Amino acid sequence: MTLRVRKPSVEIVLDDQEEDISMSKIQQRRWRMAFRAIYFTRVLVSLTQKVLDHNSRLLHHSLSFVAIDVGNEKPDNDPLETQSFPDADKKMISEMVKEKKFESLRELGGVEKVLQVLESDPKRGVSDNEDDLAWRRIFFGVNRYAKQPLKSFLSFVFEALKDTTIIILLVCAVLALGFGIKQEGVKNGWYDGGSIIVAVFLVVIVSAVSNFRQNRQFERLSSVSSDIEVEVVRGGRRRPVSIFDIVVGDVVCLKIGDQIPADGLFLEGHSMKVDESSMTGESDHVEIGEKNPFLMSGTKVTDGYGVMLVTSIGMNTSWGEMMSSISHALNEETPLQARLNQLTSYIGKIGLAVAVLVLVVMLIRYFTGNTRDEIGKREFQGKKTKFDDVMNSVIGIVAAAVTIVVVAIPEGLPLAVTLTLAFSMKRMMKDHAMVRKLSACETMGSATIICTDKTGTLTLNRMKVTEFWLGTEAMEGDDSLELEPNVYELLQEAVSLNTIGSVYRENSTEDPEISGSPTEKAILSWAVNDLGMNVDEPKQNCEVIHVEAFNSEKKRSGVSMRRKGEKAVQTHWKGAAEMIVTMCTHYYDRSGMIKSMDDEERMKIGTIIKDMAGKSLRCIALAHKKTDEEVPEKLEETGFTYLGVVGLKDPCRPGVKTSVECCRNAGVKIKMITGDNVHTARAIAIECGILNPDEDLGSEAVVEGEEFRNYTTEERMEKIENIRVMARSSPFDKLLMVQSLKQNGHVVAVTGDGTNDAPALKEADIGLSMGIQGTEVAKESSDIVILDDNFGFCCYRFEVGKVCLQQHSEIPSISAHCKCCSPCHQLCRGCFFGKSPLNGCAVAVGEPDNGHLGCISIGHRAAHQ
Repeated sequence: MTLRVRKPSVEIVLDDQEEDISMSKIQQRRWRMAFRAIYFTRVLVSLTQKVLDHNSRLLHHSLSFVAIDVGNEKPDNDPLETQSFPDADKKMISEMVKEKKFESLRELGGVEKVLQVLESDPKRGVSDNEDDLAWRRIFFGVNRYAKQPLKSFLSFVFEALKDTTIIILLVCAVLALGFGIKQEGVKNGWYDGGSIIVAVFLVVIVSAVSNFRQNRQFERLSSVSSDIEVEVVRGGRRRPVSIFDIVVGDVVCLKIGDQIPADGLFLEGHSMKVDESSMTGESDHVEIGEKNPFLMSGTKVTDGYGVMLVTSIGMNTSWGEMMSSISHALNEETPLQARLNQLTSYIGKIGLAVAVLVLVVMLIRYFTGNTRDEIGKREFQGKKTKFDDVMNSVIGIVAAAVTIVVVAIPEGLPLAVTLTLAFSMKRMMKDHAMVRKLSACETMGSATIICTDKTGTLTLNRMKVTEFWLGTEAMEGDDSLELEPNVYELLQEAVSLNTIGSVYRENSTEDPEISGSPTEKAILSWAVNDLGMNVDEPKQNCEVIHVEAFNSEKKRSGVSMRRKGEKAVQTHWKGAAEMIVTMCTHYYDRSGMIKSMDDEERMKIGTIIKDMAGKSLRCIALAHKKTDEEVPEKLEETGFTYLGVVGLKDPCRPGVKTSVECCRNAGVKIKMITGDNVHTARAIAIECGILNPDEDLGSEAVVEGEEFRNYTTEERMEKIENIRVMARSSPFDKLLMVQSLKQNGHVVAVTGDGTNDAPALKEADIGLSMGIQGTEVAKESSDIVILDDNFGFCCYRFEVGKVCLQQHSEIPSISAHCKCCSPCHQLCRGCFFGKSPLNGCAVAVGEPDNGHLGCISIGHRAAHQ
């Protein structure tokens, strides 16, 4: 495979036998020439200014003009290619990644060659210069896909005209207009038919405007939900950017739960697996590495972490092509709407039966001579009655029957509820919540229990290391700076290599920029600022052999590495303190000596961890092991030496205690499900008001996930009502809790932010994901995304939801009263007097106000109450 090579200056001669240049390429060449002219003009002006600033005498005359020799351009070449990225074949690279052609990648020279072609660097990424990023967008395109054109207002008008009631009214209008003009002439005969047409026009416009506005609101919400934040490396600095700002050549950092923002190639990482079911339909997770480096846009990272090089974006990816062909429409029907549509159908059938009965009775009365006109004469006198008079009377009777059908059908009932839900969606968006499923607005009012996370939901998720214990001794103040060299080196390796976070510092005088999860950021900040560590040093002096990413089941992460020049393998574990301690048989003391961990010392360390947890601290322990044996396939989990434990403080959100109290007042119970140990969980629950220290501490209010999991079904159903806090829980425990509560008849809402929360979010009646800390997998599994991760929103909306649900119950009542009275009135008048009290015009004019405006008014009041 050959690549075009950049040449500084090449004189290209136009072949006389070439075909005529297409208009598009002529335009491209003109833009190319214009770009060169502007670029060189700016360069010359800049140089001139520098010379003048230094009082140089090299230029004695000002430039009156600038002459630039652009030269001839070969028309078959893309004019952009020779200006930048001359070696880049966009189509070839895009097809290679989409079709996963590993042989083509190898022939090309591997990932390293693609990096060179795209002028990117695996460590520094692309330049953060805006001009360079803009030029990449011009050359490779933007990371957006072409959407289906939005439905126009006229399409909603045509949809409204297809309504059965509208069609019936229009037929009546045409008949009334024809017979009216025939009987009374054009001047006076158009009133009835014309009035019905005007009324139908008003109804159609109101319906079309409502649906049009709702459609546009849904499109705006879709745009917000599609704007995902992605972490990229630009100029050596990790920074979050919008998925729409990704450019080809970007180096993107990926972790569990992230959506892959574009097509690309795997650069480095560990234990990375991807769910490609959205593209291939296969449920098996695909392992990504050197043998399979291809990453597809739209897929999800399910395990591990890694770094990728973006090679194709937007419409050049399979995901972009697929999404551009999909039309997103708001066709969801909530349970209440489904029931109301069914009710509308039942009432319509009853109205039709009444209309047929009235039609038969009135026809019998007319043709038997029991109806009289205004003067008192019989309307039907056998053969003496003119045919036109008979037809007019029959048409009037049929119109009366049709009127009953029109009056009986409560077609505005579902519309009123839809408008109510639309008002609720708009209001919730103002309250920093994005509704992904319309039914959630309705279901929130029925919720009886909320199963909530702790970190980031009840707390601020702004962690800071406040305590550090080395072995069994507390390191306070300057003690942390007096660590023994061997202990310091082990801590440096443990913090630097066993993390997915990073530290960027442009120079020694600036504050470091730390990225990663809140826990990782807190530990890195402590290491850099308090201990003065250089976290980049171990990465340069050590070779990473194997990494085990953090797992919510094991609640720990590990790394094995080898120092350069040594044969021994060093293994580090970091995670939940009590779990790390069980792996250890020795510990380091303040002097850096290794001591045996007997039962007494183990109990002492356990007490330290318990006391730290009682202060609402998250306890993260560190352990180390050195072995001279061969590298095992998996990290060892026994025989480790305990380094110490750090305590991370995560303050509760302001007002969370008040929010919990509001939920209780609204009849909604709160259950906290967390991965922290039981002591930390209890302390946080008391601080947030979920637990009452005087009542709940001696009861079964706090359980661990393993204990809950091992209950029998009968025990679980019996004890689940009393459980307030579940600590050390796994995603399966959370799912089991939701299923058990639903079996007990509760309407359950669940908050979650991790990939492993997805099953519980889907199982719950209402799934609430976190907009800031939540992964894309969690957001897609939820019904509502809380954009600011604020638990106060949940409590506020649940309380308001109760009001909305109560107001919704008034809508069918009002509509039923209005719809039932009119047919009964029509039936009585038709059977006993042979005349209908309303004509088609009256029905058409009165139909919008026949309970509909009242329903909509109640719905609007409910949404804003």
